[in-house]
Amino acid sequence: MSNRIVISEYDPQWPAIYEEEVGRILAVAGNTITAVEHIGSTSVPGLGAKPIIDIMAAVAQIDEAMALVEPLSALEYTYLPEYEEMIPERRFFRRGLESPSHHLHIVETTTDFWIDHLLFRDYLRSHRETAVEYEQIKRNLAARLGDDRAAFTVAKTLFIEPVLARARTWRESSPSA
Repeated sequence: MSNRIVISEYDPQWPAIYEEEVGRILAVAGNTITAVEHIGSTSVPGLGAKPIIDIMAAVAQIDEAMALVEPLSALEYTYLPEYEEMIPERRFFRRGLESPSHHLHIVETTTDFWIDHLLFRDYLRSHRETAVEYEQIKRNLAARLGDDRAAFTVAKTLFIEPVLARARTWRESSPSA
């Protein structure tokens, strides 16, 4: 099996797949999850992406995420604590280890992770030219880096950080901000 990074064309079914999965997650989570958002490239209409649905769920306190490990395992999610070294304020779950279909990021709404992921998503949704540029960069990186996901993530960040800076200015100048 190849672990090659693949950027797929946008699939108009991604939002429906997200909604269905959120229903499944909320059914086992009880009141532990306080908010849920579709993030990542699959959440931006028209944007090509790795075909993995990224779901961001909020808990009041990050320690509450541990109560979800067992219920989420019944939905074939695996808790991956090793990712906390990179992002200590997030608890990361993946559905499908060999060929993941969903990533679940559990955080508090007050974290930079929550705020920045929503800001980046909303900026891409509102700035089509930036979304197109981001897709092209991801396609080029995937072709160049093959299966090196760590290098892919680092290289994407070199694009994302300046976009987030522009997005913060955009948000501050927006009438609804």
